[in-house]
Amino acid sequence: MMDRVSGETALGLAWIIALVASLAVLFVGEVLGQTPCVLCWFQRVFMFPLAIVLGFGLWWQDRQAGRYGMVLALCGAAVALWHMGLYVGLVPERIQPCTATVPSCTDDNQLILGIPIPLMALVAFTLIGMLSARSLKETQK
Repeated sequence: MMDRVSGETALGLAWIIALVASLAVLFVGEVLGQTPCVLCWFQRVFMFPLAIVLGFGLWWQDRQAGRYGMVLALCGAAVALWHMGLYVGLVPERIQPCTATVPSCTDDNQLILGIPIPLMALVAFTLIGMLSARSLKETQK
């Protein structure tokens, strides 16, 4: 299915996912008042620049913007995967980064519409990474 998507379309879809994810976490944090945990902050560090870098890549018609998207998405996915491991209990509690002064990385605060926030972030980063890689395939020909 990904072979049917053009490079520019793939980059556009990656940008839309990054933009929607960035706006969603701002809504959850600023409007709903939910304080992000430590790992959520790190995921934001990678998601926010994705919306900016991919957006400028589209605007400037930079066919190599997918490279930056892939790197940021891979780093963000690694943090999201670690967060998901904490959430489901695969990572021992003694090495959790969250303390009593900030929200826990594993409590019910991490659910939006019944879906864990780390899972949503992992899916978003994975899709952005795949679409960014697809946008580069066209430039290789």
